[in-house]
Amino acid sequence: MRKLNLQVPLNISSLVPYPPGKPIEELERELGISGSIKLASNENPLGPSRKAVEAAAGALAGLHRYPDGSCYYLKEKLSSLLGVSAGMIILGNGSNEIIELLIRAFVRPGDEAVMGEPSFAVYPIAVKAAGGVARAVPLERMRHDLDAMASAINSRTKLVFVANPNNPTGTMVDQAAVDRFVAQVPDNVVTVFDEAYMELLEPGIQVDTVKHVKAGKKPVITLRTFSKAYGLAGLRVGYALAQPDAIDLLNKVRQPFNVTAMAQAAAVAALEDEEYLVASRQMLREGRRQLMDGMRKLGLEPVESVTNFILFPFKKAAGLTAALTKRKVIVRPMAGFGLPEHVRVSVGTAKENAQFLRALSEALIELK
Repeated sequence: MRKLNLQVPLNISSLVPYPPGKPIEELERELGISGSIKLASNENPLGPSRKAVEAAAGALAGLHRYPDGSCYYLKEKLSSLLGVSAGMIILGNGSNEIIELLIRAFVRPGDEAVMGEPSFAVYPIAVKAAGGVARAVPLERMRHDLDAMASAINSRTKLVFVANPNNPTGTMVDQAAVDRFVAQVPDNVVTVFDEAYMELLEPGIQVDTVKHVKAGKKPVITLRTFSKAYGLAGLRVGYALAQPDAIDLLNKVRQPFNVTAMAQAAAVAALEDEEYLVASRQMLREGRRQLMDGMRKLGLEPVESVTNFILFPFKKAAGLTAALTKRKVIVRPMAGFGLPEHVRVSVGTAKENAQFLRALSEALIELK
């Protein structure tokens, strides 16, 4: 096919896209296998809440109508639960869209955004796509080095992204470190705490960044999602908490009707299903320990994780991933995240975790 003579800006042509995984059905077709388990995308192994599924189904009859562009009922529910006004909430097509909105609103060509490395792969991609500079600060012992990140801020810095807990390492910086960091960041720099996994943690160990949003002394924005703790990854709905002036700014660059009617209905119902959230946390707690103990018995050294995935080093990471896939277990190689000698496995059900550990034991023998 003849290549088009497109005039593409360098900041776009030089990008490396976010590395998606193949559908499990396609991998099985290619390998001639069936019955695989997917432990690659940090999804909730419980599946969605029954209440959320019923609410989404109830929205089907109205699919000929545009969704509520203001997400009124979902904002009201979040407002009541989190103790913030509805004017301090914006909804997005996953929290991923809100990351894009933040960059669109604040970053111009040549501006900088500070982030940890490795961290969520979308940050540098989105910043560079806007013509900005992604200033990556290496992690310290697999955790965000907040002091080094504060030192990396300069006159061109517009945003700072802190994924907490961090993907792909599964580590978290504590309340004291977060509070100290907020105090260090200049008043004209927006600090974004990306808390996609925070609600999976037991309440007693969660870090409170919402208090900084409410205080309004610094431009702090907290991101959350329904994809992880609430098991609604397929519906793509997330939100941000910020002061009203920042929300107004983000709404100026937000597309209308960006959250579907089904997603809104399911999210409201999910927030009302406390039993589901408790069960998700319990499954995660037990499953994470099952995997950590099992991998250590096999001689591996997994990174101590607080969330629903575990990163572990392995020199032949690509070979291990292939060997596990052959054994009907799909995990995530980390080369695309800048960790070519690491693998990430999501916490599954007890049965799935046991299947992974059996396959891992066989694969390690094969790769000796």
